[in-house]
Amino acid sequence: MAKAKAASTTKQHPFLTDIKTLRARARKHIENGAVTDGYRADRATVIKLLNEALATELVCILRYKRHFFMASGINADAVAQEFLQHATEEQGHADLIAARIVQLKGEPNFNPDGLAMRSHAEYVEGDSLVDMIKEDLVAERIAIESYGEMIRYLGDKDVTTRRMLEDILAMEEEHADDLSSLLEDLGR
Repeated sequence: MAKAKAASTTKQHPFLTDIKTLRARARKHIENGAVTDGYRADRATVIKLLNEALATELVCILRYKRHFFMASGINADAVAQEFLQHATEEQGHADLIAARIVQLKGEPNFNPDGLAMRSHAEYVEGDSLVDMIKEDLVAERIAIESYGEMIRYLGDKDVTTRRMLEDILAMEEEHADDLSSLLEDLGR
């Protein structure tokens, strides 16, 4: 009885494409690697968005590294270590994004010419430790908004890219929380 019910459900609402069709589709356009016929996003748009995200991450790495080296004052050591940790995590984000661009048959844009223009975040040096933290917090808030918009745009059209961006977004939210706590601590 259970088998008959399962079979009728499958025929009425097939969950997956039949195996023969899946196999045939996999052989077509094999040069596209991971990008199959089931990919529903506009690949050129996704690659453009990812290159903007890559530029944003690269600018953030540079800003965090400068802040790491320029941090000074009584609270500088702990804050500098936070800057260094964030720079390292942003580098990981950049690497993930660049790898995904390549999987989508695009080219990651590491060209320093126009990097600041492609980035959503700005490169602001900051004059004091508090200014540095504030500028990093502003950049994290920009990243949070940007990634949220990209995730909503992708929806279920590119689940792999969306999941990657969701993971990065979670880390950016952690960074913002860390920086906000640092500002609170320094304000006391």
